[in-house]
Amino acid sequence: MRLGAFIAPPLLALAFAAPAAGAAADARIAALQVALRANGVYDGAVDGLSGPQTEHAVRAVQVRAKIMVDGVVGSETRKALGKLGRPGLGTRTLEIGMQGWDVASLQFRLALRGFPSGTFDGDFGAHTDAAVRRFQEWVGLEQDGVAGPATTRALARPPATSPVRLSPPLYVPYTDVFGPRGSRMHTGIDFPAPTGTPVLAARAGVVTVTRWLDGYGNTVALKHKLGASSVYAHLSAILVKPGEHVAVGHPIGRVGATGIATGPHLHFELRVRGAAVDPLSVFR
Repeated sequence: MRLGAFIAPPLLALAFAAPAAGAAADARIAALQVALRANGVYDGAVDGLSGPQTEHAVRAVQVRAKIMVDGVVGSETRKALGKLGRPGLGTRTLEIGMQGWDVASLQFRLALRGFPSGTFDGDFGAHTDAAVRRFQEWVGLEQDGVAGPATTRALARPPATSPVRLSPPLYVPYTDVFGPRGSRMHTGIDFPAPTGTPVLAARAGVVTVTRWLDGYGNTVALKHKLGASSVYAHLSAILVKPGEHVAVGHPIGRVGATGIATGPHLHFELRVRGAAVDPLSVFR
């Protein structure tokens, strides 16, 4: 299934099979996974990929509801999922205070386009409202926080791509990559390394941030050309000052575990006019 199949019929039937290599994440599958989580039958990642764990959870809901157990998400199964089982994205205008399958689908689409709203939960709260407004600004729409036809059409467009190339900020193997992780979106790449390891500027730029940020801990951000910027988080030390011009490869900080971190590593992000973009595709 493709993410571009944007406006789903209200009672779309989805059959499940093991995902093919390189399968694209589908926001409808992600919305289903959110509903399954809310029903206590699924503890896997909200990743938009169909597979055995998701199908097993669907069957568990069907058994509980005493309907046909076939692993197919039809109208009866959607009804059994409760308030998060309906309606499909595009069948109504979404705004703060609403909840449902369509809200979860909206949250997932926003995240894949670089505007995460926190937890994928199907609740249109303050974080989702802020993400919608940031996305609307990015695509040149009125920033009203309402996901109507214009916003949903814009979400059907391809995600942002980087206009610049980067060098790795650390020459070590990376672990967590850009994409869904658990019930949230991981907006960068993690490079585990010993505390104190020098972190290098991935491209020449101007230092714009050198401070503590919630969750990120000690953070440095660099502004590059063409609207691109890079972010370096969880640092144990910051080695640059705001306004400083740095060359590619210049030490800008040291690896640490500040903020929300389970161990010493660099969390690295690439943003294009504020949208988070997968950095892996642009490393030299």
